[in-house]
Amino acid sequence: MDLKKLKILYRTKRCGVKERLRTFKSLSEVEQQKEFVFCLLTPQSNAQRCWEAVEQIFKSKQYRGGNLRKILKSKTRFHNNKARYVSEGIREWNNIRKNLKNTNILELRNWLANNVKGYGLKEASHFLRNIGKSNNKIAILDRHILKNMNLAKKIDETKIKSKKDYLEKEQKYLKFANQLCIQPDELDLLLWSEENGEIFK
Repeated sequence: MDLKKLKILYRTKRCGVKERLRTFKSLSEVEQQKEFVFCLLTPQSNAQRCWEAVEQIFKSKQYRGGNLRKILKSKTRFHNNKARYVSEGIREWNNIRKNLKNTNILELRNWLANNVKGYGLKEASHFLRNIGKSNNKIAILDRHILKNMNLAKKIDETKIKSKKDYLEKEQKYLKFANQLCIQPDELDLLLWSEENGEIFK
């Protein structure tokens, strides 16, 4: 995307983006748990359909077994693996919630990536952003971010090859956002909304 057009787009969507980020900071514990499950489901899957699955899971309280797999099968890819991740994540939620008190965002992100099955750096970053804890210090290096960084000539390769590569590209993204004078969390939602038509998650 042309950087001039991106800045114009930000001016038109700034209020909506900021309001969405404000809502993330005031979630109840159950809502945080929903975001936790949502970020387990989103890899290589449609975000809106994943959220539909989350709502169905929590309404039916089907956190394990065949009924959970049935819900996920029509909503997300790799439903068998993700069903296992959801079941284990729900079982471990109290421990996860206690660790969310860590105010060192990089430490917390790394703990989630290392201790939650189904989470890597991207998913852990997504979860922390969606519960209002990312504080513009980390990045969700999803396809839309990597593609736009490549178009802006900030990175040469749109694939993440390793943890080291993720962290290097993350720093480039944070610098890119700073150059645009747009907060990193806001830039992520802005780019996502431009590709998907709504300011979502």
